[in-house]
Amino acid sequence: MSHPLDPKQTLIDTFGDAVEGSEEFRGELTVIVKAEKIIEVAQHLRDADGLKYNLLSDITVVDYYPAEPRFGVCYHLYSMAFNRRLRLKVLWSDGDAPVPSMTQLWPSANWEEREAYDMMGIVFSGHPDMRRIFMPDDWQGYPQRKDYPLGYETVQFSFNYDEIAKHKPFAKK
Repeated sequence: MSHPLDPKQTLIDTFGDAVEGSEEFRGELTVIVKAEKIIEVAQHLRDADGLKYNLLSDITVVDYYPAEPRFGVCYHLYSMAFNRRLRLKVLWSDGDAPVPSMTQLWPSANWEEREAYDMMGIVFSGHPDMRRIFMPDDWQGYPQRKDYPLGYETVQFSFNYDEIAKHKPFAKK
């Protein structure tokens, strides 16, 4: 077995300007990559000796509203050979080209990309079944976005009982 390589430096050496930056926090490395290169970068991380990030453990989306680019699509990779984790991140906003689908590298990405689409509105090109997974097909909007309306009702307590009770429908006597 080969020796583990530094993933950040390897990606910079191999892909150059496709790597937009990196962050390290509490021993966790995040590498920010251009969306159009995400498949090439992920395949390199999966297949290269000394890297072998062969498990896509999760895909998440962060909403940075009101900042632009608004979303961070995060791919959590794990190397079973070297017991290391790495996060790839693509920055995306509404109106940008769709993010390429990871299903060609990891078929399990199917469900997680559908969830990202359904809850946050992230569109993935090349996805085999890009449709809603939780919300009805005719649902308007994306419920986990920070600007999604909450639509709640006031909780009834002893001090506001009369105010809340006058708005509730009660059976007629």
